[in-house]
Amino acid sequence: MTLSETRINTLLDAMAGRRIAVVGDVMLDRYFRGSVARISPEAPVPVVDVAEESEHPGGAANVAYNLRTLGATPVLIGVVGQDRAGEHLAALLDGLGIGAGSLVVDSTRPTTVKTRVIAASQHICRIDHEERRAMDSGVLDRLVEAVAVQLPTLDGLILQDYNKGVVAATLIPRVVEAARAAGVPVYTDPKYANFFEYRNVSVFKPNRKEAEDALKRELHDEGERRSGAMELMDRLACDSVVLTLGPDGMMLAEREAEPVLIPTRARHVADVSGAGDTVIATLAASRAAGATMYEAVVAANHAAGIVCGEVGTVPVERESLRAALAADLIEGETRSER
Repeated sequence: MTLSETRINTLLDAMAGRRIAVVGDVMLDRYFRGSVARISPEAPVPVVDVAEESEHPGGAANVAYNLRTLGATPVLIGVVGQDRAGEHLAALLDGLGIGAGSLVVDSTRPTTVKTRVIAASQHICRIDHEERRAMDSGVLDRLVEAVAVQLPTLDGLILQDYNKGVVAATLIPRVVEAARAAGVPVYTDPKYANFFEYRNVSVFKPNRKEAEDALKRELHDEGERRSGAMELMDRLACDSVVLTLGPDGMMLAEREAEPVLIPTRARHVADVSGAGDTVIATLAASRAAGATMYEAVVAANHAAGIVCGEVGTVPVERESLRAALAADLIEGETRSER
């Protein structure tokens, strides 16, 4: 399916100012980029001559960053440590216009930091500083309170789980019930640990591997994927399931409709880092702008294709998405004329 030029512009313009909360594991992504010309004499490993260092919002913070670059207004709710990395992340968010006012500081754990070393567009290694234990009940209470304060102003809420302790089994039903009572749709990007705790959400977006692990069966062909998506929708009592399939695109399952496959729009895959963040952000922003679920998945598919063409975690820009959707429209018209 392609969207008309008028529809593309209407939806993308309507994303502006839509307030969407992101509740989840925030991270600081650090990058060391350089070149490799020799092997270390100390061990058979490459020596990277660093030419550039940078810091970026990661995890749930990257979802918020994608919302910001799409024109929406993100409200980021998560946990950082009382450390320099947390200060760096807060300053970074403020500089990007996202804000860190709803972040909870927990002095008992570090801010999650992922450091990537890249040379010649290739990942050499990743170094993680993190604590994966469950959050203390007091911290979870503060997170729920932060959500409650924002709910009256929200057009959507994303639960973004990376198994770092924020999206705990005890937090999920409290946030989902409060959001639904307020009429705020909930979009979920799950991980395996609490997979079946996300009942009654609006949109449930696992990738194929996560779904296979949870269902304990393979989802290789289209029939298996259709039945898997329908089973997830029934077991979770959610409104729709978006099953991401990597190079095969996305499967959308909705109630009262047959599941449909939307083929991938990636033209060149350089790096899949952050693609899932972009997908959930685009889904939520599109729906908040008035898109149907099918239109939202089409937009998310194009957005994922854009960021997969870049090395490292990067957000999708609204104008880049506009251009990609418009290019697809032109290609569709050209094919129909042949």
